Parts: sequence; structure tokens; C-alpha cells
Amino acid sequence: MNLDILLQILVSSIAATSVMTLFSYVVSASFRELYKEPVLLTYVLTKLRLEVSQKTKNILAWLIHYAIGFGFVIIYHYLWYNNIAEFSWRIALLFGALSGITGIIGWIILFKITPQNPNIDYKGYYLQLFIAHIFFGLTAFLVYKIF
Repeated sequence: MNLDILLQILVSSIAATSVMTLFSYVVSASFRELYKEPVLLTYVLTKLRLEVSQKTKNILAWLIHYAIGFGFVIIYHYLWYNNIAEFSWRIALLFGALSGITGIIGWIILFKITPQNPNIDYKGYYLQLFIAHIFFGLTAFLVYKIF
């Protein structure tokens, strides 16, 4: 993988994760619910008794969030680059939906291994998470295409 492709994946993943996160923050504020992935990741790290400062947990949560986005876009790139999946809006929408389902499963597992779960509306959280990933997939496609 050359530097141009790595940069394309990186920029696409940062843009897609940022759009998704912005959507989650807007929905969180609109419904007055905690739907912010980095905040929930910090909560999970705290409840799992990670022995680092609160500031470090916050930074780590954001890094994990963006690293997962990077991982998703690496998979998208592999599928597009090797012509396994068509490079189209329709497939980007499908990728977003599949990423959303994967994200929901990941959060269900995280909440199961966390000793004390946050007091949130889980149905609402998972619904907005699914929609947020649709925005993720579409943004990743758009930025990848432009880049």
C-alpha cells in the first residue's frame, strides 16, 4: 500500500468518523440522551477500572473511536480496490448499514463486559448508531472518491 492510498484512507476515515460523531452529538443534544460514542467509551474504560488519569481515558476513547473508523475504511478500500464490491453510493450505503450492525454488536458486547452499565436509552442509542453509520459509509465514499 503506497502513501497516497494510506492518506486517502486516513482522510476518508477521519471525515467519516467526524461526520458520524457530529450526528451522534446532535441527536444526543436533541433528545437529551447520552449517545456520544467517545463519552460512552470513556465510561466503559472507567468502569473496567483502567488505571490511568481521566484525561488519558478521554484521549484514549477518542483514539479508539477514530481507530475503529480507520479499520472500517480499510475494509471498504480493500473491497473497492480489489473490485469485490462496486464503488457506488448504493454500496457505500450498504457498507454503512453493515458497519452500523457491527457497531451495535460491538456496543452490546462492551456493555455486557462492563460491570455497571450507563443509564441510557439503549434502543434509541442503537437506532441513532445505525443511522450514524449510514452517514459514515456515505461520507467515507464521498471523501474517498474526491481524494
